[in-house]
Formats: sequence, C-alpha cells, structure tokens
Amino acid sequence: MNGRMTDPALRRVTRLVGLLNLGYFGIEFTVALAIGSVSLFADSVDFLEDASVNFLILAALEWRTRRRAKLGMLLAGILLIPGLATLWTAWMKFNVPVAPSPLPLSLTGTGALAINLSCALMLARYRHRGGSLMRAAFLSARNDVLANVAIIGAGLVTVFYPSAWPDLIVGLGIAILNADAARQVWHAAREEHRSAVASSVQPSESNSGTE
Repeated sequence: MNGRMTDPALRRVTRLVGLLNLGYFGIEFTVALAIGSVSLFADSVDFLEDASVNFLILAALEWRTRRRAKLGMLLAGILLIPGLATLWTAWMKFNVPVAPSPLPLSLTGTGALAINLSCALMLARYRHRGGSLMRAAFLSARNDVLANVAIIGAGLVTVFYPSAWPDLIVGLGIAILNADAARQVWHAAREEHRSAVASSVQPSESNSGTE
C-alpha cells in the first residue's frame, strides 16, 4: 500500500473548491478595501489561503502517505497566515476606528456564506479519506461558514449601533478559528506521519528476522 489517493471524484471536488475560493477572494478583498472592514479582509485572505490549500492538495493527492503528512504539517502553518494578517489589519483599525458600511458588509458576508457552505458540504464526505490534507481543507471551509455567519451578524449590529467594534471583534474571532484549525491539522499530520513511518519500519523488521 502506497497511500496514494487517485479517486477522480476527489480530484474534481478539490479543483472546484479551489476555483470557487480563488474567485470569491477577489470579490471580498475588493469590498473589504472599499469599506474598510477588518472581518471581510480577514475572510478574503482566508479565501486565498483556502484556494492555495486546495490546489496544493490537488497536486499532492498521488503522493505517498508520508509525503502528504509532511505537507499537512506545512499547511498547518499556512492556516496561521490569515490570522496574522488580521491582527495587523485590526491594529491599524484601532488607530482609525471607523465603522464599515453595514449593507455591503452583510451582503458580501452572505455571498461568502453561500460559497463556503457549498465547499464544506462537498468536502465533508472526503474529510476522513484524504488524511490530514483533506482534514485541513474541510476544517478551513467549516470555520469559514461560522465566520461568515458572524460577519452577517456584525453587519446587522452595525446598522443599529454604528461602531467599528462588531467588525473588529468578528475579525479577531476569525483569527482565533484559524489558529485552532492549524492546531488540529498539525496534530493530525503528525499522527499520520508517525503511522506511515511505523508501517514502513515493520516490513523491514520482519524481513530482517527471516535472514
């Protein structure tokens, strides 16, 4: 057993999820800059990260289990990037605490919710079949659904309470979700790597015992 994943349906889903994330990144990033939204900025960077993760997964599906596990550990680090970008954006927003326009905030969050919910549903059936790589993709999409619900809520709150705080709080919450996803993926990838190493050692030990 070499641990390779050659399911054509899995490849199609991974490719589609990557393209959807890349396409909506452009939309959300543009709106985030236009209205000065920390939460939309965080989510847009997350869309770009998700696209990168899925394209990396697509390239690695035919790799052996040990190599996929190593890439899974790398992706755990990639999952932290949106959180770090969000912290920097939030810090800048603290200095100029202007509330973003609530209607574009909520509408863009609703579009992001539709994309991420679709991606999470597509990836859900494969999250236990592709090791830490597919777990990374699924966890990221799942977290994005929760983040998008919070973004919509921040927009609604801002309608009645014009303040930068709802947007800032949601943006920081997205950073925390990404950090937790990175932790889970790291542990899953390490366990996957240990299992792959153990599997490769056992046959060699049995062979040496017969000599």
